[in-house]
Amino acid sequence: MAFGSTPDWFHIGDDESIVWESRPHPITMGTRLPVGIGIALAGLLVAGWSGTGGVGLLTILGVLTTVAGTSLAFARYLAWTNTRYVITSTELYKKRGIVSRDVTQFRLERVQNTSLRQTGIGRLLGYGDLTVYTAGSGDPELTFERVPKPERASSRLSDQLETVANDGAAV
Repeated sequence: MAFGSTPDWFHIGDDESIVWESRPHPITMGTRLPVGIGIALAGLLVAGWSGTGGVGLLTILGVLTTVAGTSLAFARYLAWTNTRYVITSTELYKKRGIVSRDVTQFRLERVQNTSLRQTGIGRLLGYGDLTVYTAGSGDPELTFERVPKPERASSRLSDQLETVANDGAAV
C-alpha cells in the first residue's frame, strides 16, 4: 500500500514512519474465489451454448449463474483487499471491512509479548499468524492473520519494539 495519500482510517504523526505493511496472504481468499470463478465460467458456457437458438430460460439461467459466480468471487476479493496490517514506528494497526470498517490501533509501548504461529501448510505456502499481547491481558490484543512472510513481519515488529524500549529507557 502506498501511503503517499494517507487513508482516512490511518493516522500517522510527523515523527512517525511506516516500518511494515501488508494484507493477508492470498490464500486467505480461500475456496470462494476459485469456486466463484468456476460458477461464473459455467454460467457463461450455459448462456453461450443455449443462446445460439435465441434467448430462452436456459440462457437467462446461465446469465444469472454468471452474475452469482462473479459476485461471489468479487466479494471475496474485496474482503481480502480491504484488510490491512500496518506497523509504524510507534503504533500497530489492523483494518478490516468494505462497507463498515473495523480498525484496531494501539501504541507499541503497550506490547508485552508477541508470538508467531505457522502450520505445516503455512510454512510450505509462506504464511502465518503474528499475535500481539499487551501487559495485563492474557488474551491476544491483536492478531495479524495469515501474514505473508511472517518471520519478516515478526522481525520488523521485534526491532521496532526494541527501539521503542530503548527510547523509553533513555528518557
